[in-house]
Amino acid sequence: MLLATLIHRASLPCPHVGPDQAARLLEQYYGLAGTLQSLGSQQDLNYKVDSSRGRFVLKICRGDYAAVELQAQHAALNTLQGVRVPKVIKALNGEELLTVSLDGQTLHLRLLDYIDGQPLTHLPHLGRDVIAGFGDLCGRMSRALASFTHPGLDRTLQWDPRHALDLIIHLLGTLENLPHRTALEQVAAQVETHLRPLADRLPWQAVHMDITDDNVVWQRDAQRHWQVEGVIDFGDLVHTWRIADLSVTCAALLHHADGDPFAILPAIQACHAVTPLQHEELQALWPLIVARAAVLVLSSEQQQRLDPDNTYLLKNAEHEWEIFHVASSVPFELMEAAILGCVGHAPAPIASQGFAPLLPGLVGREFALIDLGVLSPHFEAGNWEEPGIDRRLLDEAAKVHGLAASRYGQYRLSRTRPDCAVEPDTFPLHVELHLPHGTVLEVPFAGTLHQDAEGLVSVQGVESSLRLWGVKTVLKPGALLVEGQVLGEVQAPLTVQLCRVDLTPPLFCTPSRAQAWEVLCPSPATLLGLACDAEPELDPEALLARRDASFARSQKHYYVDPPRIERGWRNHLIDMQGRSYLDMLNNVAVLGHGHPRMAAVAARQWSLLNTNSRFHYAAIAEFSERLLALAPDSMDRVFLVNSGTEANDLAIRLAWAYSGGRDMLSVLEAYHGWSVAADAVSTSIADNPQALSSRPDWVHPVTAPNTYRGAFRGQDSAPDYVRSVEHNLAKIAANKRQLAGFICEPVYGNAGGISLPPGYLQQVYGLVRAQGGVCIADEVQVGYGRMGHFFWGFEEQGVVPDIITMAKGMGNGQPLGAVITRREIAEALEAEGYFFSSSGGSPVSCRIGLAVLDVMEEEKLWENAQVVGGHFKARLEALIDRYPLVGAVHGSGFYLGLELVRDRHTLEPATEETTLLCDRLRELGVFMQPTGDYLNILKIKPPMVTSKRSVDFFVDMLSKVLDEHL
Repeated sequence: MLLATLIHRASLPCPHVGPDQAARLLEQYYGLAGTLQSLGSQQDLNYKVDSSRGRFVLKICRGDYAAVELQAQHAALNTLQGVRVPKVIKALNGEELLTVSLDGQTLHLRLLDYIDGQPLTHLPHLGRDVIAGFGDLCGRMSRALASFTHPGLDRTLQWDPRHALDLIIHLLGTLENLPHRTALEQVAAQVETHLRPLADRLPWQAVHMDITDDNVVWQRDAQRHWQVEGVIDFGDLVHTWRIADLSVTCAALLHHADGDPFAILPAIQACHAVTPLQHEELQALWPLIVARAAVLVLSSEQQQRLDPDNTYLLKNAEHEWEIFHVASSVPFELMEAAILGCVGHAPAPIASQGFAPLLPGLVGREFALIDLGVLSPHFEAGNWEEPGIDRRLLDEAAKVHGLAASRYGQYRLSRTRPDCAVEPDTFPLHVELHLPHGTVLEVPFAGTLHQDAEGLVSVQGVESSLRLWGVKTVLKPGALLVEGQVLGEVQAPLTVQLCRVDLTPPLFCTPSRAQAWEVLCPSPATLLGLACDAEPELDPEALLARRDASFARSQKHYYVDPPRIERGWRNHLIDMQGRSYLDMLNNVAVLGHGHPRMAAVAARQWSLLNTNSRFHYAAIAEFSERLLALAPDSMDRVFLVNSGTEANDLAIRLAWAYSGGRDMLSVLEAYHGWSVAADAVSTSIADNPQALSSRPDWVHPVTAPNTYRGAFRGQDSAPDYVRSVEHNLAKIAANKRQLAGFICEPVYGNAGGISLPPGYLQQVYGLVRAQGGVCIADEVQVGYGRMGHFFWGFEEQGVVPDIITMAKGMGNGQPLGAVITRREIAEALEAEGYFFSSSGGSPVSCRIGLAVLDVMEEEKLWENAQVVGGHFKARLEALIDRYPLVGAVHGSGFYLGLELVRDRHTLEPATEETTLLCDRLRELGVFMQPTGDYLNILKIKPPMVTSKRSVDFFVDMLSKVLDEHL
């Protein structure tokens, strides 16, 4: 009888009621007229109604449904608190539920108010906060319905997981030509095995049973974060297992998981925090999720055959199959361990004590435990990318020490994957030992012998399975083994893995799955008699707390929860779990990270001498000469300092000394440094929110010549912007004050590399010099070859400044800055005393500076900036036609800016979207940060070794995020 009822309910098609008919029903029974729009449904009809009295939802279902079930829904809606739900609108006769006849159909009519917002079904990706929001809502709904009762809850519903297996088995038997039939049959068997022992211990209550991406309504807040507005569609309300609600939610979330079932864990944590779940419920959760996935695809297949013209069904079918494939992609045991672990329930570990030694002849012998981790001293200059590097290191160690082994659970640097959107499988669930051939192995626990064609030899015990590679055994498969029996001999490097019976674990797993896999595949240290476990890493949260407790708060770090970065190579940074991040914002490391030449040069000079620049040594002369060779012919003097801030501060002092005045012109929205003088001429409110109100009276900001969003736009706007300069110069002259100079980035770096309007600097430099001032080109960010087509930014404007300041990439990360100018300007400072920098121009800094120039030339990095940078800009510009959010692409070479706007006419900055985009890019393996006064520009300034492959990866990931509808 139960199965017959399920089959009948599952096979009912939608009522046949067109929009015109629905409009007549609405007017006849509710006195409402308006515009109707179909919302789509599987077995019911839902119409959105826009009327003069407001917005509503007209719900039409078949008369086959018992009225008491619909009355239960109304009762729940009328009593729920703490969760926003639709209100029931009474008909003209005062009833909440109407039963009518139409064209021979018996129909139930209901009218509910409409909750503004939108479901998130269409979003390919949901962030962690949104996933947790679904779980939190689940917990709150469960708590709100905990004491709700109604006769209409005792119903037979196809979505009730208590009946899932019966329904799956029936549909498998009746649906012909079913896709993935074998996988569905296997899933059904696994669900039964895992769920049956738990079913009688699961608590019951009223549950919504459909808190999904279709039925939760969301709206964005001011920061563009999604917030829950309410829950709709109580059509599946039923009295069943409490955990069923969360299982339905988690199954729906798998559609947004990018193929990773672990993405649902934040929802489980959030639900558990509101409504603590029993251990048995947590154990049953994954089998219920998988069962739900199977019921979804089977019901959809059946419904499509009954109602082939239902576009709602067709559109959802692809999502439902995706849910099933993700749900069936991992072992049940793994997800149980992950679910239990994420809420602090300790999963039952497998037995690992009391084993006999696997290698009795080596008990007490000392092994060389080889460091293969991220910080290993064995790795340098990218050698970890060489195939087989780990095994070669173990081999070399074994030749020296006789015995060598890897560490269980030590994240392997060799398995990092540059330019990859998913985390690499760096966590070893095994130990590799290099031993003398012929070393004898003995059975550590009783079991059965298994072998396969891939060289795997395994001992299957009652609870545990020992998996071995590199073993020669004369025993036959299926042999019953006793503890202490000779198993075989080592014939190759020995790989040892311990795991639960009936599992086929990987040798490596991803960091996010490591905690769960460790439960199922614990360290084999006990049976090896070897302390081979990885040393515990510092807790990243505790380390960050230590930083925050001791490091001044004004010194910010990227990201709220930054990964710990301790290694880099070329244009990638690597965290402690071996994940490589594409570095798209590090304009300091022009040669890339970990460059062997830099390491060698620095080490060599440190071993010789490092002192202050008042001593006489060759490097300072050689480096100064090299810098002057790169500068305009008119310049013949160099000052060496430690940073761009110091360079700009010194440039201002030089302007003061040479001109005899103090007044400086600077450009709005610019940043020049943090010292008193450099900060005074900095006007970027992104770096200092008080910048515009805290300028000293000797600083005169002029209008930012921003050709994209400035007061005047386009390439012919130079005269308009020059008027601001003329106005300020006139004001200075009227007050009888001497102008000191004008400081400006010749390419607008802080705004993402925007070129100044043609002719702007020519006109401004002429006006400034006419009043006795000097012209300072701040090349700290944009100079030194980064722009590709020009070595210096001022070359684009066809001018020669009086003073050039530079830093950033000069030392590839070594503190190094410079000021280049003419003799008469340099010597003007002597009247005020000597200039001295203790470590500016030190021997180490100069040797590194020389090496940077050598490598840039030898590796043709300037040419790379032109060629790959040109490809980069072209790919970014192609995004403008695809995405309305992309407003413009600025800059050139490896100094680019992608400006995001909400409207291309008003240029409303997409500030919040830019923040979300950067956070999502980090999840996909890219480091990127916003810039500009509105923080709506991606400031793209990677190391100059960046390859075309990395560029394409970045743009592909950027497109992926934009496709996800921020």
